[in-house]
Amino acid sequence: MSKTLSCFKAYDVRGRVPDVLNAPLAHALGRAVVEVLGARHVVLGRDARLSGPALRDALADGLRQAGANVTDIGLCGTEEIYYAAANRPFDAGVMITGSHNPADENGFKLVRGGAIPVSGDSGLFALRDRVAELLADDARPPEGDAAPSALHGDSFRAEYVRWLLDYSGAGQSASAPGRRPLKIVADAGNGCAGLVLQGLAKNLPFDFTCLHMEPDGSFPNGVPNPLLPERRAATAAAVREAGADMGIAWDGDFDRCFFYDGDGNFIEGYYCIGLLAQELLRRAPGGKVVHDTRVYWNTREVVLAAGGQPVMGKTGHAFMKERMRAEDAVYGGEMSAHHYFRDFAYCDSGMLPWLLTAALLQRTGRPLAELVAERMDAYPCSGEINRRVQDAPALMRLVHDNYAPQAVHEDSIDGVNLEFADWRFNLRMSNTEPLLRLNVETRGNLPLLEDKTAELLHLLEERGGAVPA
Repeated sequence: MSKTLSCFKAYDVRGRVPDVLNAPLAHALGRAVVEVLGARHVVLGRDARLSGPALRDALADGLRQAGANVTDIGLCGTEEIYYAAANRPFDAGVMITGSHNPADENGFKLVRGGAIPVSGDSGLFALRDRVAELLADDARPPEGDAAPSALHGDSFRAEYVRWLLDYSGAGQSASAPGRRPLKIVADAGNGCAGLVLQGLAKNLPFDFTCLHMEPDGSFPNGVPNPLLPERRAATAAAVREAGADMGIAWDGDFDRCFFYDGDGNFIEGYYCIGLLAQELLRRAPGGKVVHDTRVYWNTREVVLAAGGQPVMGKTGHAFMKERMRAEDAVYGGEMSAHHYFRDFAYCDSGMLPWLLTAALLQRTGRPLAELVAERMDAYPCSGEINRRVQDAPALMRLVHDNYAPQAVHEDSIDGVNLEFADWRFNLRMSNTEPLLRLNVETRGNLPLLEDKTAELLHLLEERGGAVPA
């Protein structure tokens, strides 16, 4: 496969600009969306990356050359494209975003009408093959003959903001007696979250401290990826300084949000799944909740205790959405902070999780740290640990063969997934990067967690040649 076409991943297109992603590829992709998916009316949006406008122009030209009408909603979050595709008569939606990746990268996330994801087997690889043919023919982007037809951004966003407020109930729940308004620190990381937060904040009875709200694709305060420990310090410090009840940070296209408790401590996304599952099951008793394979003991216990039905799904937004649709699940969560909602066309949102959590804090008067502390003690986890490797399949076989004989349960839904009496681990290949990802959890045993994590990393590094990512 050529360097250019290697940017087609399992559920999106992603790569460095301009050596991998560039105007010719974007133009070819636009044509392919029409020719392969049969799209005739396509909605486009982009995050704040500096390469976004040029890629948007080339993509729109390709779409129009192939006969599609194009609506451009401009700077937005991925979930705004989902909302448009689910609620307006579009045949497809394309979000131009590099999400949390470095500033010199960008990408495309694609959905069909109804916000149904386009992944490898459901059209993305067919798009890749058609793009390859078009690039081989040396098709050149023509000069655009007109600007894309526009859907007025402010009025569209206002509609979306109203839906978020109505669904979450965040502005409607009465505070616990005698409690002051919630104090919330919000860090947009110079991505696009601030564009929506502005509309939400003026309709919410909360006291906001806002950081890095201005979209800036040069990312002057660092790449918007709160999973990186070095990107958490500013948010945590602001929470402590403000005496806030909660901190929130988003990645560049705000399809994920990350939580900090009132002491500025970062909360692993794993424990937020259980919290949100309880809230969604309160609304839909007996419903199904889809979780990923990486860590799930806590989620399953919480869901069962709340009267729900836990269902395992494969990691990745396209796979999770597909499983949720098949199960008609009310909610789905990944430990990487992707949260999916049936009432949001089974799509992931970075706005609904914090709004629902704020409504919960407002209603109960309980601190966020208190809501998750018991679960963190019951099922401590390693967090996701990444290692760069030369031969991922061989290394996964090595780990499997070393541990499988002692396992009490094994499945292969997504990588090596082995369970023992008091601990378990998942080792899987990244869908988007040349990495192995390790997650370990135990039943209330922190020393065992530390021992087994170190043991697995030693095997990966000493016998497999893995190096920190």
